Amino acid sequence: MKKIYVTLSAVALCLTSCKKEEKMDNGDAVMNDTVTTEEPAPKMAMDSAAMAQAWQAYMTPGDMHKLMTDEEGKWNCDMTFWMGPDAPAEKQTAGCEIEMILGGRYQKSTYSGDMMGMPFEGIATLAFDNVSNEFTSTWIDNMGTGMMVLKGTYNGNTRTTTLEGSAVDPATKQPKKIREIYEIVDENTRKMQMFETPKGGSEYKSMELVMTRK
Repeated sequence: MKKIYVTLSAVALCLTSCKKEEKMDNGDAVMNDTVTTEEPAPKMAMDSAAMAQAWQAYMTPGDMHKLMTDEEGKWNCDMTFWMGPDAPAEKQTAGCEIEMILGGRYQKSTYSGDMMGMPFEGIATLAFDNVSNEFTSTWIDNMGTGMMVLKGTYNGNTRTTTLEGSAVDPATKQPKKIREIYEIVDENTRKMQMFETPKGGSEYKSMELVMTRK
């Protein structure tokens, strides 16, 4: 903690120098050498053993990674889309192959099928951070040039992961909020629901995906 002593209150806020010039009644100037400081105690650095233990815990797959590993394999995907709050439902089908990468630390899902009369390809990644205790999901596909990033947590009671983020609407060029609910229905069934909130609008259900293991 710094202790600061000065002769004149007018220079009490000037902390950039340990020497201040004071004006005397006769116009002469003297140097004030009464400013003293105490250096803060150095922070104790983490020892190498503790640091190694922290990194080991960070990099070791846990229960959430086991949940992701359980989904490895090939899946059929039945998709329903809504282009707006009052738009009719549109249905598509696709295939998905899920694999764990980088030593079982991340999940990669590759989707393929047809969308609006065109070949469709998409790639999703899913990570669980052992330190922040949250999931991060990314999505890219050949129907755009952006990346959607969502973050959220898992509820063991309902076996659902709720993720939230944002994306830019290609039509309006405005940001929209994204909310996703991913449910482990049973060993061979997964259900994903996506909700969008356009800027200045209300949330609506934009997508439902039901995955069944092949």
